[in-house]
Amino acid sequence: MDRPRRFVVEADGGSRGNPGPAGYGAVVIDPDTGETLAEAAEYIGTATNNVAEYKGLVAGLRAVGALLADGPVGTGVRVHVRMDSKLVVEQMSGRWKIKHPDMRPLAAEAAGVLPGADVTYEWIPRERNKHADRLANEAMDAGRRGAQWDPSASTAALDTPRSPVAAALPPTEGPPGDAVAGAARARAALKRTGAEPEPLPGTEISGASRTAPPPAAAVSAPAPPASDPVTPQVGWGSAPDLGAPATLVLLRHGETALTPQKRFSGSGGTDPELSAAGRDQAERAAAAFAARGTVQEIVSSPLRRCRETAGAVADRLGLEVRIEDGLRETDFGAWEGLTFGEVKERYAADLDAWLASPDAAPTGGGESFAEVARRVAVARDGLITRYAGRTVLVVTHVTPVKTLVRLALGAPPEALFRMELSAASVSAVAYYADGNASVRLLNDTSHLR
Repeated sequence: MDRPRRFVVEADGGSRGNPGPAGYGAVVIDPDTGETLAEAAEYIGTATNNVAEYKGLVAGLRAVGALLADGPVGTGVRVHVRMDSKLVVEQMSGRWKIKHPDMRPLAAEAAGVLPGADVTYEWIPRERNKHADRLANEAMDAGRRGAQWDPSASTAALDTPRSPVAAALPPTEGPPGDAVAGAARARAALKRTGAEPEPLPGTEISGASRTAPPPAAAVSAPAPPASDPVTPQVGWGSAPDLGAPATLVLLRHGETALTPQKRFSGSGGTDPELSAAGRDQAERAAAAFAARGTVQEIVSSPLRRCRETAGAVADRLGLEVRIEDGLRETDFGAWEGLTFGEVKERYAADLDAWLASPDAAPTGGGESFAEVARRVAVARDGLITRYAGRTVLVVTHVTPVKTLVRLALGAPPEALFRMELSAASVSAVAYYADGNASVRLLNDTSHLR
């Protein structure tokens, strides 16, 4: 029986600005000899890193298709894709959902180039994807000159000698994305060729901390040589394989006349305006955001106190305010305008039930915390999809802010009662393309001092 034709595709994409001027690169390699069989690169205009990476994948797979059309007829084909984008690798392997609407058609296009059973995917560190990375940068350099990438002028193949791992890849078998079996076969092949076994990276990231060790069945990432200096990475804000997160900067509105008295003030009450103190707080917040210069969009609850707070920031930054109804405060029913003590005196049983269960609603047809969490989560999902890779100021209320933080942490509903949230305070949550979240800040009032 004839041996299946085998190819390795290495692909990459980049954006100088994310979104910004973007390009991709892809190379097709003979895994037996390490020979470069085809290269592809293109400047694609303004796009995000993720879009460029997907386009690089499509170009690499299409290059394989062109080689198959020109080559001898065999009994099958095996294509092993290697990329330093964990997002693309995990999504194309079927382990991560494709949530962003811009990614779905690109993933579908990639999946349609070759039969899915013929293609496997592997994540590799960026330093092992230098050929494709160099091609992508050549494409972006050409775009800066107002031109397109010229293959005759490319030096990517000369500047990036072939990795010995590519030549040692064994025939790919089993379902696409079978990382454990693939790693075992790769180690066996490396041993046969006499190369030093190099563990391949694991494929899972902990949703809780992103630093937890991989499952026992996975293979850990290789450690850097002891002689190399290592710069520790703080957080995941700059993780290139996940792309820039959608960052929601959560600003609680400034004070109203009801705020200092600690009265229930939700979406079912009088919709009060900002007090003089609240307007001053909004102006101080606006000055702080203007100094930071990071906010790109502004979204607000429809209630007056939030619209006024958002307006102060928008006037300073020269941005428009978009209203999102899902960010409104809880409807506190008959408790609107009352203090906690007054509610306890008048509706003790209802208050006890409300404190004990997120499904209990305030007296008189108000909203339960469970209901609020559902609509806030819908609003959140819409925002992180619409503003992927951007920093959005979200002006809202106590309950929505605490709910977003609670959900990001995976904390139980009772955590709502264990957070302090001052008027005009700032919190922040970053949402990554893999569906995970990172709480960056909670109840910061430094701009008010």
